[in-house]
Amino acid sequence: MHKQSSLNHRRDEEVQTPADADPYSPKAVKPKSLPKPVHYLLKEQRWLFVLVGMLIASTLFILGPNLAKRDIRKTIGGSEKFVSKGVEKSGVQKTITVHRLVAGVRRQPLRIVVTGGAGFVGSHLVDRLLERGDHVIVIDNFFTGRKENVMHHFKNPRFELIRHDVVEPILLEVDQIYHLACPASPVHYKFNPVKTIKTNVMGTLNMLGLAKRIGARFLLTSTSEVYGDPLQHPQTETYWGNVNPIGVRSCYDEGKRTAETLTMDYHRGANVEVRIARIFNTYGPRMCIDDGRVVSNFVAQALRKEPLTVYGDGKQTRSFQYVSDLVEGLIRLMESNHVGPFNLGNPGEFTMLELAEVVKETIDSNAKIEFKENTADDPHKRKPDITKAKDLLKWEPKISLREGLPLMVEDFHKRIF
Repeated sequence: MHKQSSLNHRRDEEVQTPADADPYSPKAVKPKSLPKPVHYLLKEQRWLFVLVGMLIASTLFILGPNLAKRDIRKTIGGSEKFVSKGVEKSGVQKTITVHRLVAGVRRQPLRIVVTGGAGFVGSHLVDRLLERGDHVIVIDNFFTGRKENVMHHFKNPRFELIRHDVVEPILLEVDQIYHLACPASPVHYKFNPVKTIKTNVMGTLNMLGLAKRIGARFLLTSTSEVYGDPLQHPQTETYWGNVNPIGVRSCYDEGKRTAETLTMDYHRGANVEVRIARIFNTYGPRMCIDDGRVVSNFVAQALRKEPLTVYGDGKQTRSFQYVSDLVEGLIRLMESNHVGPFNLGNPGEFTMLELAEVVKETIDSNAKIEFKENTADDPHKRKPDITKAKDLLKWEPKISLREGLPLMVEDFHKRIF
């Protein structure tokens, strides 16, 4: 027992640390190995594939915006054109540019308010905005607008309809405001002139206030009536007009002039993004049948086998644009960087007698013309100078009166009979 103990003691002494060794020295540090992700990439040259992938992604990021839009055209008779359904029926060919986005790059849809969106022009504008993928809120009090004009969108989740009078404020969150709300025909705006001017002034104030609060872009649809009975022919945007401020039409004429003033004051004083369009005579499907405007009057009278009513001597002139041309101009103006005002109309000029003859050719060659006393403050000449819109918006009307009138006649025939 004693021998075994001394043996173990000697064995312990043999394994003692040398006297000069520091018992507190740290252990030797092993060389650090690479992180597992790096080790994984370096193994079997996977890094080469990663670099190639980064190069491809960088190339797409740089070149993507230039490749994002591509014109798609449908070939018709050997020429590249895209024909809309309504125009195709009458044999009129209208070229429309369609944009297709590269996979993975999509246009962000906008939330857009259209006041008066159940009306004649407003409903066609709503069609176009929904067609391109935007979310549209229509505000209308249905004084002249009709639910039938927008009923085909009721099942569309991107469409909303609010019965509301713009004379009263409303709170919404949108990106753009198309302000069309106002009766536009003499029969309607003379029916309640005080309401008409309140719509032009209070309604425009409310919509401009909304645009200021939420930072939305605002487009005012003004009118060629701001030129009154013009002393300049054709009318350019720099012409200040010749308007009777106390006449029976002044609730509309001066109301729109005040709306333009408010729009520019909000632009200069509150930095609101605004656009101003001055619309000339427009016709097409969904017009009110008995609204007192000359095209709708003539078409309805001819279909009912009634005499065509011409006021005065019939030598006063107007210019008529088809509604799809106007909608294209409004959208181009809203998407542009130009404030305006811009004349949007067809420079083709017709006397009332010439228009009556075109209607007779289109509907009833046996129709008779009946002359009546002219209305007060009726302009003698009206023709837009659209040089500014051509140069800055690259816009001009495509559909002539003889091409577009049959499309309107088809719609009126269904509604009258």
